[in-house]
Amino acid sequence: MKRLAFALLCLAPAAHAAPTLSMPPTATRTAEEATEMGSYALPVGPWANGAIKTLQAEGEITQTAWRIREGDITTMAVLSALREQLRGEGFDVLFECDTDECGGFDFRFETDVLPEPDMHVDLGDFRFLSARRTDGPVPDYVSLLISRSADSSFVQMTRVGAALSGALPIAAARFTARDAQPSAGALGDELTAIGKVVLDDLDFASGATQLTEGRFSSLAALADFLKAHPDKTVALVGHTDSEGSLAGNVALSRKRAQSVLERLVSVHGVDRAQLSADGVGFLSPVASNLTPEGRTQNRRVEALITSTR
Repeated sequence: MKRLAFALLCLAPAAHAAPTLSMPPTATRTAEEATEMGSYALPVGPWANGAIKTLQAEGEITQTAWRIREGDITTMAVLSALREQLRGEGFDVLFECDTDECGGFDFRFETDVLPEPDMHVDLGDFRFLSARRTDGPVPDYVSLLISRSADSSFVQMTRVGAALSGALPIAAARFTARDAQPSAGALGDELTAIGKVVLDDLDFASGATQLTEGRFSSLAALADFLKAHPDKTVALVGHTDSEGSLAGNVALSRKRAQSVLERLVSVHGVDRAQLSADGVGFLSPVASNLTPEGRTQNRRVEALITSTR
């Protein structure tokens, strides 16, 4: 398993250094919301008897979410690295839990979470931690929510504490962001390490099976990878949300995957022998179909490496 280097860095001189996360190159900060002064119900216990035990934290509030595009990192590994860094910064852990210990569905939906797709929470695999630091003029509070999808880990940090006048947002991240235009090397690394990659910039008109016009960077990167590795083969697999019948969705997802195959061959010059296409409809979701955001995530085409060498 890859090792992640997480660090909590100081952004400006203050009585307390503001904790921030230094992410790996595959990380993208997906959202940040800041409130100059407010209150936050910090969970310090699991869901029990119809409620979550909370501590009322007051001060400047910042919530930040990141997506880490590495599919082989467990939620435990991510949380463990962040926990140790928090302790090194003088924080004491108030509460920590894992999925069912937290209270499962009830805990998740009673906890303040940034919306999909910026922050994704798998109801079967998430971890939570809350911590406090009290050696300054006012307490600092931090909560971490860690979860994952099929190909990424997600981190949400909520920080409550003294305002840092004139400083950057208190949870602003310092990290090397993943390129907006994926390179063949980055896509190939993800494809060979994890076995698949979501082609997440593709666009289909509503209800249509053909790709819209335009150049999609994920297809260019995949084409470059396949041309550089003529011994490699890839299956394109279409996925849908759960609206409609299974048979109809399987047919739709298969046609969309075939459309991607044809674009790779006709526009990008990929050898057809390196490609196959199929669809599984709504049988392999990466998010809940109960929300519009989740359904959007589930409508996707993935590239799966099928070579065995």
